[in-house]
Amino acid sequence: MTQPTYWDYLRLDELLSLQTGLEGDESRLMTDELHFIVVHQVYELWFKLILRELRLARDQLLAPAVAEEKIPYVVHHLRRVSEILKLMVHQWTVMETLTPQDFLAFRDKLVPASGFQSFQMRALELVLGLSPEERTRYGGLDPVEHLRALAAKDPAGRHARVELERAESEASVRDALHEWLARTPIQGSRPEDPGDEETVGAFLDDYLRAHAAAQNTMGRRLLESGVLGESALGERLEGESRRAAAFLRAEDADAGERGRVRRIRAGLLFIESYRDLPLLAWPRLLIDAVVEVEEQFVLWRHRHARMTERTIGRRTGTGGSSGVDYLDAAARTRIFPELWAVRTLLLPREALPPLLRPEFYGFAV
Repeated sequence: MTQPTYWDYLRLDELLSLQTGLEGDESRLMTDELHFIVVHQVYELWFKLILRELRLARDQLLAPAVAEEKIPYVVHHLRRVSEILKLMVHQWTVMETLTPQDFLAFRDKLVPASGFQSFQMRALELVLGLSPEERTRYGGLDPVEHLRALAAKDPAGRHARVELERAESEASVRDALHEWLARTPIQGSRPEDPGDEETVGAFLDDYLRAHAAAQNTMGRRLLESGVLGESALGERLEGESRRAAAFLRAEDADAGERGRVRRIRAGLLFIESYRDLPLLAWPRLLIDAVVEVEEQFVLWRHRHARMTERTIGRRTGTGGSSGVDYLDAAARTRIFPELWAVRTLLLPREALPPLLRPEFYGFAV
């Protein structure tokens, strides 16, 4: 049996023969176009790995009961995704070595191809949990529907169709995270325990009273400082308190889902507020890991927009999109809005409602 070599293992003959462009002949490409192809192929390889990592993390969280020792495993793989995204953010600096006129020398041959057609990018959004209503429209079209129609017309589009169908049919990271958060023990009460709904409601009422007290304290200090007038300050703080109550009581959710959404948000708030408790130490790191993934994803989108603006200004994209305006709109989307929203409501440790069953979370009494 022949001993494997480095190039055998990585199949380098095949990999390095894929940078031929539309001509099918790498020798006919100018160096700047080869650079463009390589950078984008590397992005697609990173997307492939990110999808694998996210699905692994999601599958662990979807278990009916997630063992404590599994949480560090999930955090490890989510942190890997964040590090990949950080590298992808920095990779745009390599792309920016392509000057505007260098790009214009071959840009027209791309029409109507566009990075918008990256089906792995769309699969990544789906696996994370971006809903159809939250997707940024492409010239009025749903981007996934547009890609599906495009792939159906192209014999080479089978892989794209299969990947999109898989991503649409499976549970997302957001789904799995919500299932996991909904099971959070709150003040020592689990969802299946008698009186759990009342325990959760009492915790939220106590928290909102503590939040209102903290708001009043801050308001007095601001009034004493003269930063804001009493009327403007009162209106602002009242608005914040009103939004806090609406969020925690899930007033934005459908009536049939309100109880579940309320418990998810209460679980998230409980983990973030009492994160120093032994039982909650890894859960809060898991939440931080998901926030980090989304933060890096948003930064990647933002850097993409700035790179594009620097290279082609605000002209129409090669695929017919609005170019930079489309990219900027996509960068404003949040897939895990509740993880960001809860940070607005957090209180100092000394202002938190008393913990009713500290021994449940690993503290001796």
